[in-house]
Amino acid sequence: MKKLFIALCVFALPVLAKAQVENPVKWEFSSKKISDQVYEVMAKATIDKGWHLYAQDAGEGPIPTSFKFTKNPLLTLNGKVKESGKLHKAFDKNFNSELKYYENTVAFVQTVNVKGKAATKLKGAVEFMVCDDHQCLPPSEIPFTVNVGGGK
Repeated sequence: MKKLFIALCVFALPVLAKAQVENPVKWEFSSKKISDQVYEVMAKATIDKGWHLYAQDAGEGPIPTSFKFTKNPLLTLNGKVKESGKLHKAFDKNFNSELKYYENTVAFVQTVNVKGKAATKLKGAVEFMVCDDHQCLPPSEIPFTVNVGGGK
């Protein structure tokens, strides 16, 4: 009986491990002082091999990567979020559209102006969707908080 239980456990573990939620994208958020009151806030995505993350202008079909920022009276956003990485363009038969996406890594950068000398935080969330050659995962939303200002 003990051997049967051990055998069942050995065969069940891979199935249970596969049933865990896949998370092929790891996010890191940081800020860098550019000038007296100007900061670059960076969201860096590291994407597992075989997966891709869609650009902000992905094309027709998938959910594009997008950023929502919480209003902060001490901060002014300068322009739109910029992408930095190797952009891929390819026709996807599943979406019947040419799509834009990133593999391996991509950085999204938002420039902000800090009013005054006080330290504050840029808060928000990034929504994104990832796919591999066989499947797409449902869109995910990751909240973030980044310290800016205060003579950092």
